[in-house]
Amino acid sequence: MNSYEEKLSILSEMIAFARIDEQMKQSEYLFLQGVARLLRIDQPTFEHLLKNKVEPKRLKSQAERLVQFHRLLLLMNVDQEQHRLEIHELHNIGLRMGLPPSAIDQVLEVMYLYPDNAIPPDVLIRIFRAHYN
Repeated sequence: MNSYEEKLSILSEMIAFARIDEQMKQSEYLFLQGVARLLRIDQPTFEHLLKNKVEPKRLKSQAERLVQFHRLLLLMNVDQEQHRLEIHELHNIGLRMGLPPSAIDQVLEVMYLYPDNAIPPDVLIRIFRAHYN
């Protein structure tokens, strides 16, 4: 599992992504709060991260990067709105993570086939696996 510093970095990246459209909606806040709980980050630390960024840490394994990409994809769609800026930024984050551009593009295309654009994890994994082979 991730170190505490990596967990803070994961959540900080997600908070920054939620603010890409200049605001954070209640649905995004609640989603981030749930992720914080899953990562075992307490509420005061979560509130601190809302005001302060932490030093980004690169996730080591491919699996960790895919999980984070999926979290960001879910976060983007939790308010049931997708803005071009969010899609563009998610694409760039995926590239910075070292994910294959064609797989990122495919995920962003097929997400619309699922309720609330929430692509299931197994579908996401299959897409990326196909692009690595």
